[in-house]
Amino acid sequence: MKDCYLKKNSEFQRVYLARNISGSKYLTLFTLKNNRDYPRVGITTTKKVGNAVNRNFVKRRLKHIIRENSDKLTGGYDYVFVVKKGACDADFNDLKYSFLNVLKRQKKVK
Repeated sequence: MKDCYLKKNSEFQRVYLARNISGSKYLTLFTLKNNRDYPRVGITTTKKVGNAVNRNFVKRRLKHIIRENSDKLTGGYDYVFVVKKGACDADFNDLKYSFLNVLKRQKKVK
């Protein structure tokens, strides 16, 4: 997967406004069709998740899961994953299951 992460606030806001949402225990996923042939991903963690150490820990885990499962992301979509409160206490496999589950619910999976 290319280094194709959403970084600008305006990119995140455009995906949020589309209101195409699915959720699971540890993640909420927002998606929006883009005009590219590859997927772009953004990750958001709020202060509800914990302090900066916990937030970065969860983001690192989620980035690893995304890299492992990049073949499951459909090209032509922007994905924004919002991490929920209990995610920093979750086991790696639980977070991975939550990731895969939220993609299946969104039906934008290869």
